[in-house]
Amino acid sequence: MTTLEYDRHRAEIAVQLGLLRDTLAGADLSATVPTCPEWTLGYLARHVGGAVRWAERLVGTRATGDIPEEDVPGIRGPEGDDPAALDAWLAETAELAGKTFSAARADTPVWTWAEPQNAGFWARRMTHEVAVHRADAAIAAGVTYEIAPDVAADAIDEWLEIVRHVQRSDPGDSAAELRGAGRSIHLHATDAPAGLNAEWVIEFGEDGFVWRRGHEKATVALRGPLTEVLLAFYRRRSLDGGTVEVLGERELLDFWLERASFG
Repeated sequence: MTTLEYDRHRAEIAVQLGLLRDTLAGADLSATVPTCPEWTLGYLARHVGGAVRWAERLVGTRATGDIPEEDVPGIRGPEGDDPAALDAWLAETAELAGKTFSAARADTPVWTWAEPQNAGFWARRMTHEVAVHRADAAIAAGVTYEIAPDVAADAIDEWLEIVRHVQRSDPGDSAAELRGAGRSIHLHATDAPAGLNAEWVIEFGEDGFVWRRGHEKATVALRGPLTEVLLAFYRRRSLDGGTVEVLGERELLDFWLERASFG
């Protein structure tokens, strides 16, 4: 399920890359990223740009299987951490992705690592790949992070779908432990604009978990502004930082946060 259309996702990749460039402007690219402590800001920029270029290559070639990184032109970016060169590479990445995704449709067949197997998967995945790592960059640079409410809500939807996919496809992953009937989590954005349902219910069962949008009582609730709920749920903000509120059995929310996984 996605609440955003393909055209919005493909356009949003460039929007998010532009906002990332704004975040990096004037920042120390050698600074450590607190939410990804093995990375510097320069490495984060390369990681994000490289991910978009890989997805662009998959869509552009209508790939029927994975493409190795060494077969993706320009995936590693410019030599060194010259800010101007890195910024130009990110701008070129946005332009390249824009052209390629515009030439495809949501249902254009393309290899992916999860369903659906089409270009729509990659447009959505790259939107949120950039948006969430942009938060990492903002935290490292000490600047404000903002995200459109509908994009933030769709990012939460996608994260739940990814964790559910991992649970079903990889019994050895930590996500497989997210089960146990009679327990539930409620996510509640307190500032959602009119017309946007920004509440979620995650129910655990003996075979895993299911989720839906809605307002229901749960074992534990995570409440706060939508952006802060997104960042806490993605483990970018501490639950104790004062930006969100936890009501009920916090241990269950911690249990989720410790095990939810990309695989």
